[in-house]
Amino acid sequence: MPAQCSHLSQMRDVPPGTPNGCAECLATGGEWVHLRLCASCGHVGCCDQSPGKHATKHYHASKHPIIISFEPDEDWAYCYPDDLFMEPAPRASR
Repeated sequence: MPAQCSHLSQMRDVPPGTPNGCAECLATGGEWVHLRLCASCGHVGCCDQSPGKHATKHYHASKHPIIISFEPDEDWAYCYPDDLFMEPAPRASR
């Protein structure tokens, strides 16, 4: 049986805080490669291939466990504490 994420109850149906890009990169003039959406609060951060790595920094600061790809035509999520990639991305229960 595949591993199960133990943090799915923390997912919320949240709108993106900055729908046009990474919040921190937009504020500082930085650039990103790919975008990730925090499934707890809607923070949009850049991926670990981007110079700022703001999605992971947001996880370390907030402990919000799950990110969802914020890229067109991608449907996956990642749980940081469980180190678990999920495809397709699970949906928020509420």
